[in-house]
Amino acid sequence: MNEFIMEKLLTNPGIFPSKEVLSQILGNVYSVFEEFEIILTKETYSLTFTWHYYKDSKAWLSKVAHKKKTVFWLSVWDGFFQTSFYFLERHLEGIAALQIDENSFTLKKEWGKMIPVIFKINNQNQFPDFLKMVEFKKKTK
Repeated sequence: MNEFIMEKLLTNPGIFPSKEVLSQILGNVYSVFEEFEIILTKETYSLTFTWHYYKDSKAWLSKVAHKKKTVFWLSVWDGFFQTSFYFLERHLEGIAALQIDENSFTLKKEWGKMIPVIFKINNQNQFPDFLKMVEFKKKTK
């Protein structure tokens, strides 16, 4: 997805990513983020968003979880927000079976034993594929 400018935002530890801050920095994409958050926090998915400043990444990230299980991490970039799922190699076959458009996400090189699956979201058309990955991640062990 070359149309994305790769500049991570929310790097000031003193500025919490409130709705006002997110709205200001995401601009037109904020309405997409707002709908995204509403869908994921409703009963169907029951996910919680917890923002924390991480010194190692030098940015605010949201840990998005179902009960105690981390489903994905969310970061905010210039023009989009990014979600990062982490899977083991044994999950790759299950991911391939999800019938998700290969262009909707990126599989990164292994990070230790974990394999990051990245979605860069800037419109609602990306939700169906993304939600399939959420359901898959919630079921993995």
